Amino acid sequence: MLILGLDPSLTCTGWGVVRSVGSRLTHIAHGQVPTDAGTPMAARLHHLHDAIAAVIGTYAPDRAAVEEVFVNKNPASTLKLAQARGAVLAACGRCSLPVAEHATRLVKKAVVGTGRAEKAQVQAMLKILLPGVKVTGADAADALAVAIAHAHLGGGG
Repeated sequence: MLILGLDPSLTCTGWGVVRSVGSRLTHIAHGQVPTDAGTPMAARLHHLHDAIAAVIGTYAPDRAAVEEVFVNKNPASTLKLAQARGAVLAACGRCSLPVAEHATRLVKKAVVGTGRAEKAQVQAMLKILLPGVKVTGADAADALAVAIAHAHLGGGG
């Protein structure tokens, strides 16, 4: 089963595709979709939507996984995250791709073993779980972690 992990953000959305067969994971691809802060919001969201739809078209994943939304202390940041998330989820919906949502602490626990893991710990585990893969960018690393967590939480094949 191919799983697309997504780490939505208005600034830079991460994505990662892994193949899950039983407990075996294989890295397929990963990347990031940055947007220009100087571009109007509607254009940025359109870009995110189209870029993720293109990833789905290229890799034909069986399902997607995304972290559940969390509330920042800054309401404006939370709103921007929600808008980016909406654009990414709309791309999945447009492509009839089922989407699972997982709490951040469950993603960390599934990948590292503790729900309070730091980003550096998650990235270190990625190197162990996907040996030889050179992950480019923190957002792509987070997206791969979501895909791996989904496989570990029973969403893989």
